[in-house]
Amino acid sequence: MEVYEIILGIALVVTAISIVILVLLQESKSDGLSGAIAGGAETFFGKNKGRTMEDKLVKFTKVFAVIFFVLSLFTTMLILFLR
Repeated sequence: MEVYEIILGIALVVTAISIVILVLLQESKSDGLSGAIAGGAETFFGKNKGRTMEDKLVKFTKVFAVIFFVLSLFTTMLILFLR
């Protein structure tokens, strides 16, 4: 194994574990029928959108998912074309 394979493998494992932790920290969004009827008014146009901890977790999850996708694509291309 080359050094870059080990470094990229470690980076992939760290980002994968980070994604799992971030997803597990998020609250469930399934309110059922009562949430659809009664409490769905302030979901999109809320004043504190992006400021709550839940919204930050969602943003970090998206960022780490993009990082994981790019790393896995880069690792695959690197291994395929350098061997």
